[in-house]
This record gives sequence, C-alpha cells and structure tokens, in this order.
Amino acid sequence: QVQLVESGGGLVQPGGSLELSCAASGSNFRLFIMEWYRQAPGKERELVASITADLDADYAESVKGRFTIDRDNIEDSVSLHMGSLRPEDTAVYYCHARSITIYESDSWGQGTQVTVSS
Repeated sequence: QVQLVESGGGLVQPGGSLELSCAASGSNFRLFIMEWYRQAPGKERELVASITADLDADYAESVKGRFTIDRDNIEDSVSLHMGSLRPEDTAVYYCHARSITIYESDSWGQGTQVTVSS
C-alpha cells in the first residue's frame, strides 16, 4: 500500500497563497490518480482536485482558476498550489491516492489544516 506524507498548510490571510505537498512511497506512483480532498467543520469531505499519471488535471468548480495541482512522477509527489484564498477554503486538506489497478489499495494522507482568516 502506498504511504502518503503531507506537508504545508497553516494560517493565511484572505487573498493569500499557500502550497501543500504530499510525498508518496511504497508503491508504483504511476498506478495512482492523485487527489486532494478537504473537509470543513460540519461538512462532508469533498474532492478539490485530481491529476492522473499523464498529468490530466481536474478541479472542483469552487477552486477553478485559483488552485493548481501538480505532480512529479520522478519524485513521487503531488502538490496543491492555492491562490486567492477565501475564508470558505478553511478546512483540513487530505492527499488521496486512488488506485487504477486491483493490485493496489487506495490510501489517505494524515491531513493538514488550512485556515484562511484575517
């Protein structure tokens, strides 16, 4: 099973930027679609962005034009660049590896808090 370790996050003012990183190990990174989810207090976890091994990216409507997901298939890592942050972006952000094969299991990172507040 792939192991995921997240870094980044913290407190940022509205309009500011932040970058999250997620390092993967233990499996063939190219066998996973990499995703970022977030969960705000009292809300369900939602998919924010995803990127395939071929670098095809997709975004939730709420973050399009503000967030960018990147993937490094050499370093086995994925990042989420967040710009023009809003208070409603406040949440715990999770890295998720979604397997494209029956031989690997999905995996979650531990989560990292992002707080957008003045």
